Amino acid sequence: MRRRKLDPAATAAPADQQAARLAALKLLNRRDHGARELAVRLAACGFEPATATVVVERLVQEKLLDDARFAEHFVAYHANRGQGPVRIAHQLREAGVAAELIKATVDAGSAEWRRRCAEVRRKRFGAREPGSFAERGRQARFLTQRGFNSDQVRAAIGRDLDGE
Repeated sequence: MRRRKLDPAATAAPADQQAARLAALKLLNRRDHGARELAVRLAACGFEPATATVVVERLVQEKLLDDARFAEHFVAYHANRGQGPVRIAHQLREAGVAAELIKATVDAGSAEWRRRCAEVRRKRFGAREPGSFAERGRQARFLTQRGFNSDQVRAAIGRDLDGE
């Protein structure tokens, strides 16, 4: 794991809410963060966990920090990189996003994910359907590792994996 550089303001006053707010705004300036993720990052910068929590709660009240917006941007970014809903949902859970928000944002049952899975397969392996069982298995493993579920993989490969 990478060691984070301690914020100079945090080393001087780890309980200073104004310094923690500035550090949080600097982090938010680069990209969106989830509330829990931002609190962890602030604590890693050297601020007290209680101070980080208070600052994050204020940022949420001011609507400068929004888990729904974070989840929406996260899903769009990772889906465009060819990742599937299972993997994206797992990463959002690790980032501390609420389960109901993940379910609403990811929506693994939508037809869009089947289209994306087929697109990822086509980009990696070409337009032709796999001819042999070994090739179908290889493509299925690749798509599964990318985070697509079995229904999406079967639809993308074009035939059932059992050869039926």
